Amino acid sequence: MRVVIVEDQALLREGIAALLQENDIDVVATAEDGPGLLRIVEGHKPDLAICDVRLPPTFTDEGIRAALEVRRRHPGLGVLILSQYVEPAYTAELLQEGEGGIGYLLKERVSEVRTFLEAVRQVAGGGTALDREVVSTLMSERRGAAVEGLGLLSARELEALELIAQGRSNSAIARELVITPSAVEKHISSIFAKLDLPIADDDHRRVLAVLAYLRAIGADGSSKS
Repeated sequence: MRVVIVEDQALLREGIAALLQENDIDVVATAEDGPGLLRIVEGHKPDLAICDVRLPPTFTDEGIRAALEVRRRHPGLGVLILSQYVEPAYTAELLQEGEGGIGYLLKERVSEVRTFLEAVRQVAGGGTALDREVVSTLMSERRGAAVEGLGLLSARELEALELIAQGRSNSAIARELVITPSAVEKHISSIFAKLDLPIADDDHRRVLAVLAYLRAIGADGSSKS
């Protein structure tokens, strides 16, 4: 796996790079601003870009804007967004702008090494990894809209879809919901059918299901970071 990192805080940038390299993940380049992201992706053709939301010069949404542009240029690139706050910041738009994986994590999650590494591998492999606090906040604020937008799903299927959006595996979903793995598979198959997702491999349909979920809870609007 080849990774680039874009983060203006040198200590955090070097810390993430060291953590990844210690776990046999190749960090091929780093940068500290949006133009740097575009430059190192063009030059190194990585599998994954890890990018802060707030970058110089205004520290508002430069990272998101650069991520959107790099996804347009490289549709298969995985993008893992890091943010200081619980806000989704164009996650659905990023999903729409390419075939690669997408992740959105709070920066504090980097210290949870196992969680962070799982997210890195999930997104690099084309999947999704949304921070559990982001999902929890969105659902508490917009559950009515979610239920309306995903009205065909049962309560248990909606719970399973929330966990899919967090990047959980089937076995992790089974543990969380206290059901058997086969029951999880049945719920996921039902979700795919009810959302009328096209026939494709299950990993791709999971991404499409997450995109439908994000749209339903209003995660495709603009945000600060």
